[in-house]
Amino acid sequence: MTRYALLLEYDGAAFHGWQRQPAMFSVQQALEEAAAKLNHGAPATTIAAGRTDAGVHAEGQVAELHLARDIAPDRLRLALNFHLRPAPCVVRAVALAPEGWSARFSAIRRAYRYVILNRSARPALAAGQVWHIPHAMDAAAMQTAAQSLLGHHDFSAFRATSCQAKSAVRTLERLDVSRDGERIIIEAEARSFLHHQVRNLVGTLVPVGRGQRPVTWPRAVLDARERRLAGETAPPEGLCFMRVEYPQDLALHWA
Repeated sequence: MTRYALLLEYDGAAFHGWQRQPAMFSVQQALEEAAAKLNHGAPATTIAAGRTDAGVHAEGQVAELHLARDIAPDRLRLALNFHLRPAPCVVRAVALAPEGWSARFSAIRRAYRYVILNRSARPALAAGQVWHIPHAMDAAAMQTAAQSLLGHHDFSAFRATSCQAKSAVRTLERLDVSRDGERIIIEAEARSFLHHQVRNLVGTLVPVGRGQRPVTWPRAVLDARERRLAGETAPPEGLCFMRVEYPQDLALHWA
């Protein structure tokens, strides 16, 4: 059995999330069905660095793939992309997984980006890739509020009610808000995130940007540890899983 690391890019609008679900098309299903055609028809298993929800995109998802045969990484990339068509998912690169490496458990940092299109006109080209908010927003105020959420905290107020994590304690390493023309970009980084944590953080920063809440409000929500006090869950289409980082001794050499 040979273990590979795959660097994936996909449009989440076409999938009901990463994980296999009965009667619903997922990224995992698309990838495993493509891989089975290279595995003498036998099932091929994959594990993702992070499970994305329905509608959430990925630019740098990493998945672990087990095959019963050896295939050169560059050939495997080409073959998987051939069999993945027409699903909007591509394998950007492939690497042989080092001994002891796990796509999920070896990761030391995960990075997400959320994009808000802040203009009166609805999106045409960016439809399905952004959260459209036509009202004026103050990105600088959102940035000030975001900095109060950094660090090691109980993020119960920002987890989904269906979140199955045993603990809500996480270390938020980065939460930056900036404006690029009509777009407001939120960058979040941590070793791991709770279910819906990034989308709930964004949904809590938006009322600050709109002037509906003071910059001190998100921190008060964090300290209260109650989900009902936080903002709405931001729509999935604005979120993209950007990259995964691994320790130097388990570095991947992409082909």
